[in-house]
Amino acid sequence: MKLLTTMKTLTIALAASVTAAQAADVTLKFGHVGAPGSLFEASANAYAQCVADESNGTIEVQTFGSSQLGKDRELLQKLKLGQVDFALPSSVMSSVSDEFGVFEMPYIIKDREHMKRVQSELGDTFQKAANDKGYHIVGYFENGFRNITNNVRPINVPSDLQGIKLRTPSGEWRVKMFQLYGANPSPMAFSEVFTALQTGVMDGQENPYAQIASAKFQEVQKYLSITGHVYTPAYLLASQRHFEKHPANVRQVLTDCASSTQTFVYRKAASLETELLDVIKSAGVEVNTADKDAFIEASKPIYDEFASTVTGGAELVRKIQQLAN
Repeated sequence: MKLLTTMKTLTIALAASVTAAQAADVTLKFGHVGAPGSLFEASANAYAQCVADESNGTIEVQTFGSSQLGKDRELLQKLKLGQVDFALPSSVMSSVSDEFGVFEMPYIIKDREHMKRVQSELGDTFQKAANDKGYHIVGYFENGFRNITNNVRPINVPSDLQGIKLRTPSGEWRVKMFQLYGANPSPMAFSEVFTALQTGVMDGQENPYAQIASAKFQEVQKYLSITGHVYTPAYLLASQRHFEKHPANVRQVLTDCASSTQTFVYRKAASLETELLDVIKSAGVEVNTADKDAFIEASKPIYDEFASTVTGGAELVRKIQQLAN
């Protein structure tokens, strides 16, 4: 009798698993570089859950963090090849199209409400820029406000960066900005940064708290300087060609969930700014607040170069700055 009961239980469980496996009519892969505990991981998982809920399980988004499916540039290529359905690039988008370089301008985005207005008013501009390169922006999440860590000295003013070997993401404007400040910046994939800091190949790096803490940079860095020098959006990105192949109802769910997940992402990011600063401090990292006015003053040449070298750059900067208030 007990054996029969056990067999019935196994049969029911097997039937349930088969039903669950058959339930998803569409399965999509979402690759990102975020480590466990990062904002990227939380964002991708929240999006996947929304899609599952809103589609009654007929659309499944499988998430792969920690660069499992590739680093940022590899993911951009895999999107076009159809090997990945979603990626979550941030700074690297400035190397995809010039327009995205505007978010590399120091202190141009004041806060998340400002970013919402930029997205609302100028979203078509950035969507066209993405489309022209074969991509589609499904929605906007965030990487966040970036701050500097290093093993040489606290950074209070730009001149304190003189000679510091600083890892940056790929993107010419971030490199130019830190060269302007006097640092020795080098682009490097995020997955390689911990070892570079640990071995002294790099003195420091710059990232939002969520990336710093989840990657455990506080274990190999002495100083955190709160500069907030750049706010980096993260783009829920798909291949335009592959995205448009989905039926209209699937695209609608994917787009709607991007919008609703943004609310979660912004709320989560704001809470992490407090929680993770405490985590970094408790690891023994010395924390100081930099003189932002000094950084803003030193940043004028980078704005001038962007305005003079990027078609429509001056107007794009003007429009974003007008939306600050």
